[in-house]
Amino acid sequence: MTDAPRPTRAQRFAAIVVPAAERAGYTGHGAKARFSRDTGMTDSSVTRLWQGTALPDARFYSRIAEVTGLNLGTLLVEGGVLSPQSLQSLSETERSQVGSSLTPEEAAERLGIKDQVGRQMFLATIERLKRLEGDNATDHAAPGETAAQA
Repeated sequence: MTDAPRPTRAQRFAAIVVPAAERAGYTGHGAKARFSRDTGMTDSSVTRLWQGTALPDARFYSRIAEVTGLNLGTLLVEGGVLSPQSLQSLSETERSQVGSSLTPEEAAERLGIKDQVGRQMFLATIERLKRLEGDNATDHAAPGETAAQA
C-alpha cells in the first residue's frame, strides 16, 4: 500500500487562500482579476496561486491575508510557509529582543529559517510591520505634530 503524495507547499497555500478568498467575495466572473488588483499581484501569479502550482512572492503575503480576512500567522503556518515552531519562536524572540540590535537577517538565522521563500516572507513581514508601526505612530500624533514630535 502506498501513501498518497503529500501536497506541495503551493497546493497547501492554495487550499487555504482560495476558499478564504471566495468567502471574502472573490467569486464569479472577474474574481481573479479583482484579487489581482486588490493584492497587487499579476493576473498570471493569481492564476498559479489558484491552481496551486506556485507560491506568490513573499511581499504579497500580508496583502493576501488582509483581503481574505485571514490572520497572517494562520496563513503562513497552515499554508506551509512557516512551521508553528518558527512562528512561536518569532513571537518569543520578538519579546526577548526588544531594544536589541538584532537584524531581521540574524533573527531569521537564529530561528532556523533556511528555506529561501520562507526567509523572504519573514523579512518582508518584518518590513511590513515596521511600516505599519510608523503609520500608527503618525496616527497617534496630536494635530499639527509629527510622529517624531509626539
